[in-house]
Amino acid sequence: MTPEMGIIENGAHTLPIRVYFEDTDTGGVVYYANYLKYAERARTEMLRCIGFPHSILTKKYGISFVVRRCEADYFASSYLEDELIISSGKIVIEPASLRVEQKIMRRTIRIANLLVKLVSVNKHGKPTRLPKSFCDALSPLLDVRVF
Repeated sequence: MTPEMGIIENGAHTLPIRVYFEDTDTGGVVYYANYLKYAERARTEMLRCIGFPHSILTKKYGISFVVRRCEADYFASSYLEDELIISSGKIVIEPASLRVEQKIMRRTIRIANLLVKLVSVNKHGKPTRLPKSFCDALSPLLDVRVF
C-alpha cells in the first residue's frame, strides 16, 4: 500500500485529495460535479488498496463496475487548494452489487455525503456475481453482507 492509494483504518478507506485550479469556477469554488469525480477516484484507490484494481477485476474475473444509483447531499463548499478527505466504507455486499457510503470532509467540516450503488457486470454488460475472494477482501470495510 502506498500513500497515493490512501489507507484503510477504523472500517473505512480514506484518501486525501487536493483541490486544484481545474476543479474550481472563477471564484475558486469547487464545481459540484467534481465531488462525484473525487468519490470515483477514492473508490478506485479503495479497490487497489484491497488488492483488486480494476485491471485485475477485468482481466482475471471478467467483471467491471457500473454506477446504478448515486445519491449526493451537499452541505458546504470547498475551495482552491483545500485538502479534502474522502472516506469510503459501510459497504453492503449483495450477490452482484455493492453499496458504498462516502463522505467528503475538509478537516471537521462536512462537505458532502454520497451513497453509491455499483453493479458488477460482465463483458456483455449483464449483471454477474461478485467473486468470493473479492468479497472477502472487502471485509474490513463491510457494514453487512446480504448473501
